[in-house]
Amino acid sequence: MVRSHLERHNTERIGWLRASVLGANDGLVSTASLIVGVAAASSPTSEILVAGVAGLMAGAMSMAAGEYVSVSSQSDTERADLDRERQELTDNVEFERNELAAIYVGRGLDQSLAIQVADQLMAHDALGAHARDELGISELTTARPVQAAFASAGSFTLGAILPLLSVLVTPRSAVIPVVVTTSIVLLAVLGALGAHAGGASVVKAAVRVTFWGALAMAVTAGVGALFGAVV
Repeated sequence: MVRSHLERHNTERIGWLRASVLGANDGLVSTASLIVGVAAASSPTSEILVAGVAGLMAGAMSMAAGEYVSVSSQSDTERADLDRERQELTDNVEFERNELAAIYVGRGLDQSLAIQVADQLMAHDALGAHARDELGISELTTARPVQAAFASAGSFTLGAILPLLSVLVTPRSAVIPVVVTTSIVLLAVLGALGAHAGGASVVKAAVRVTFWGALAMAVTAGVGALFGAVV
């Protein structure tokens, strides 16, 4: 009796995971940095909130548009490669069979077995076999522009809302330290969660995102304080 064994691998999540982690990190860092910079310029709470909300809206739209365009370009390239491969399978199927067999020989099969495997796979789904083994395109890794755009915009918004909430519940005099502290903690948590979901080092990811997030907030705070003092 053959038992089915279903496994879920990290590559199955790589498309939406990359866009979501990038969006949340960008939303948190950019909005927190904007808030800290405006607050360092001695602006009142109302102006800080307006700047934060404007940054959230602009950033979410920018992330969605940028991710859609980027992933659409990848999708167009994949589609063009598949169209070319489909035509080659029509024009010279024997060459394509030998090409596929050569790939399997390179992976360790002997010539006769490689030809048998190529024959059987092409009889089942010739384009799918060449897409997967020759072009490296599969259902798990194929580009999905709309999914990536929504994931980026949604995660950016989620990340950006957190520092804005900190401003709402914090006295004006404590905005900078509270936003900086909460943002660094949230960045560490976000980095750790993203690394865990992707099967990477949790500590390394947390340190990486908190370092760059803290640096971004420090730079914008310095710029805000400089311009606030000049005004």
